[in-house]
Amino acid sequence: MLATLSDALLLLGCFDHRLLEIVGLSLRVSLTALLIGALLGLPLGAWLAVAGFRGRGALIVALNALMGLPSVVVGVLVYLALSRSGPFGSQGLLFSPAAMIVAQSVLVVPLIAAVTRQIVEDAWREYAPEFSVIGIGRPQAVMLLLADCRFSLSVAMLAGLGRAMSEVGAVMIVGGNIDGYTRVMTTAIALETSKGDLALSIALGIVLMAIIFGLNVAAHYVRCWATRRYG
Repeated sequence: MLATLSDALLLLGCFDHRLLEIVGLSLRVSLTALLIGALLGLPLGAWLAVAGFRGRGALIVALNALMGLPSVVVGVLVYLALSRSGPFGSQGLLFSPAAMIVAQSVLVVPLIAAVTRQIVEDAWREYAPEFSVIGIGRPQAVMLLLADCRFSLSVAMLAGLGRAMSEVGAVMIVGGNIDGYTRVMTTAIALETSKGDLALSIALGIVLMAIIFGLNVAAHYVRCWATRRYG
């Protein structure tokens, strides 16, 4: 065990080319999916928080249910959509980083939207009377509340990034885990562990945990700074 850990640390210390390639692709895919998730999930969640229409409760329940959507189900659905016989088969996206981004985005959007809705809805209850007095409509309120809750919304972004970076099933199905092309940290850890190459698995695991931990620490200090400055 100590020898394996030593080999893993050696890979990290030497900036192993294969390790860096896998980490780089993981970050590129997950951050792109997070960006798409933020562009879609933040306004969707904020709109649900302030909107009033028939069926809103059912839509919120459905959105919350989608937070727990099994990744393998998403992988199969995206696979069918991108396969040759699917509606987007002509694009040739299957078994590519783009397909992995699509799958991760499908998983991330409901999570970001659901967390955003809860955060913005709490703020909406507080500010709604003031908005009504000064004549601010709900579309304007969505933008104002997103700006006001920007630091609290870092929780939603972190949750989305964590879901994307820890994903295995969906990206394995639509990406194919192709060495040097679609192999990300989670799929590489699963494969290398099954092959017995524990050193690379441990090294990738250390990098993955360090990234997630570092982002959480950064978000914590940003929120503390915002609380001190803005109250």
